[in-house]
Amino acid sequence: MMGLVATTVAVALGLLISSAKTFYDTQNNAVTQLAANYILLDRILTYYGPETSDTRSALRNGLAHLLETDVSLRRSDPPFLDVESGSRTGGSFLTKILELSPKDENQRSLKAQALSVAFQLGETRWLFFGQNTVPVPSLLLAMLIGWLILLFLSFGTFAPRNLMVLIGLLVAALAVSGAIFLIAEMYRPQGGLIRISDAPFRAALSQLSQ
Repeated sequence: MMGLVATTVAVALGLLISSAKTFYDTQNNAVTQLAANYILLDRILTYYGPETSDTRSALRNGLAHLLETDVSLRRSDPPFLDVESGSRTGGSFLTKILELSPKDENQRSLKAQALSVAFQLGETRWLFFGQNTVPVPSLLLAMLIGWLILLFLSFGTFAPRNLMVLIGLLVAALAVSGAIFLIAEMYRPQGGLIRISDAPFRAALSQLSQ
């Protein structure tokens, strides 16, 4: 019976770790994509002409706002997760793009592409906001902890009482607790101990400053 419980625990733990890692990778890839879109939009505006200097400045300021010390990715409330802040950082350069007046077919095409990338930036920011509300699967996690308690109770009941057994149970409990801790942390990639790196944003800002 305990062998069946142990198998169930192993399957559930594997599923939770896989789900948490997928969630973490999704947000990490979104950060990289967001940074790449900032660079792409800046290059499109550069090709458009010198009249986009104010728009590029607003774009650069918006990205710099994400990297301010007091609201960086090292806190649990980065600005692209906040509705008002996300609107503030994305609205200024989008308005300036809409105000551009193309003089020829090339500029019209570049304006359309710039608007498309700007909308992608906004979509990614709102995606972060939505994903931040995704909760840890608490029911499955609670069931997993219950199964583990039952499993360790059975070990303690039938195992001989000596120092080696106690050390073995302690090590096993720490290992499983560490796995559950990693699951909980990977579901909080913006504010937990396993944080998403802000290196893509800093690299993008250095490109925009050139």
